[in-house]
Amino acid sequence: MEDLKDLPTFELIEGDITDYATCVHAMQGIDKISHQAALGSVPRSISDPVNTNASNITGTLNIYTAAKEAGIKRIVYAASSSTYGDSENLPKVEDTIGKPLSPYAVTKYVMELYADVFARIYQMEFIGLRYFNVFGPYQSPSGAYAAVIPLFMNAVMQDQAPTINGDGSYSRDFTFVDNVVQANINALFTENSAALNQVYNIAFGESTTLLQLFDIIKDLAGSHLKPNFGAFRLGDIPHSLANIDKAKSLLNYQPAISVSEGLRISFDWYKKNSGYFK
Repeated sequence: MEDLKDLPTFELIEGDITDYATCVHAMQGIDKISHQAALGSVPRSISDPVNTNASNITGTLNIYTAAKEAGIKRIVYAASSSTYGDSENLPKVEDTIGKPLSPYAVTKYVMELYADVFARIYQMEFIGLRYFNVFGPYQSPSGAYAAVIPLFMNAVMQDQAPTINGDGSYSRDFTFVDNVVQANINALFTENSAALNQVYNIAFGESTTLLQLFDIIKDLAGSHLKPNFGAFRLGDIPHSLANIDKAKSLLNYQPAISVSEGLRISFDWYKKNSGYFK
């Protein structure tokens, strides 16, 4: 945030998307919206479905409605691969989803439904980006709902064996944050009418198990640690892998940074900024 403060067009508004007046204020003088705000984490949604719903559904509806009232046509929003729910199809294709497995997944699907309705009724332009396990620098390893990659990195740098939920065979399509930024920029500024009012998988298109992930991070650290294993986490799906052909075709999405390269970049950052979260 510090490197943006001196830009003449930058304005930071501190507020909550569940407050409609704040959303209305934020729309003034805006042409396009990248809606990334949410209360994340499947486990947190299971323990606190009410606040998850308030942030992700009420907050999103506030954003959509305030944009409509301000005459803003295009909204790019952060959807989620959790929408695929109990669908066992691999790789995941946008038009085939299952039943949600967590309150978080429900809220993310409702975001898509509202986007579709607003597009039809109010002639607005929406693009939903279903993120698959985004990672990169600045992700905090602290707190009850920290993501697996910063947890693993912090553990090996502290020479402490991390705990893997389950037996390590669960797999994910880990996606470096720079690829996600590219997708957002392309979606915000696309002039391809066929790309509008669609949802897209935003991933690298490669499957990595938790054990493979830990081995890569361990090698980066020169560590010989062995992980501990715990219970499978409630609400988790066993495997996730994206088909990204649609995003490539309609949004010209070309993820440039692989999982291994992204992990190296992230690890170097954590190593240089080991006191960042203390």
